[in-house]
Amino acid sequence: MSPPKPAATKIVRAFPTLALEILAREGSDGGHVCGVDEAGRGPWAGPVSAAAVILNPDDLPPGIDDSKALTEKRRALLEPEIKTRALAWGVGFASVEEIDELNILHATGLAMRRAVEALTHPPVHALVDGNYRFKLPCAVTPVVKGDSRSLSIAAASILAKTARDRLMIEMDATYPGYGFASHKGYNAPIHQQALNTLGPCPEHRRSWAPIKALLEAV
Repeated sequence: MSPPKPAATKIVRAFPTLALEILAREGSDGGHVCGVDEAGRGPWAGPVSAAAVILNPDDLPPGIDDSKALTEKRRALLEPEIKTRALAWGVGFASVEEIDELNILHATGLAMRRAVEALTHPPVHALVDGNYRFKLPCAVTPVVKGDSRSLSIAAASILAKTARDRLMIEMDATYPGYGFASHKGYNAPIHQQALNTLGPCPEHRRSWAPIKALLEAV
């Protein structure tokens, strides 16, 4: 008789908290701490967006999580809750032209700086998703997988994503045929087919290899 199989272990995912914000605030002798995240580093078209959020620890919207773990409907519901209940929030963009001129890394930093500068309460410290220390108008701590660890970064991920998605839906009306409303500028079969048929539009990133190849083939 074979031994019984061990019971399957259920993996419980940890949700973001304010623990990193508390540490950053204590290390900065008080002052506001914001979370910063971006959306749209990988698409073939459209700007890169960033958001900065200073949450009110006494008035947190329930359900804040990494934007990638949320449905589009849930993000849309949380966006106004975050904006209404946060102490401050800001959104910034870097255009396609800036992406092509600066490269995506530096354009992302530019969008983040614009988001932080848009905050009505200047922060003393920023928790930034990822492992790169962007130059912002305050102290910076990179946080790997920050959108799943920090509530402020998770809130910023939601605002950055919803702001950019809304812009790409508007762009779909300006440049019909590419399917921007559905794939938001990312690689998708309908996007590839449209590029082959229509060629790039002004909102395509000309420094991206697939777009550059199409332009060189003309």
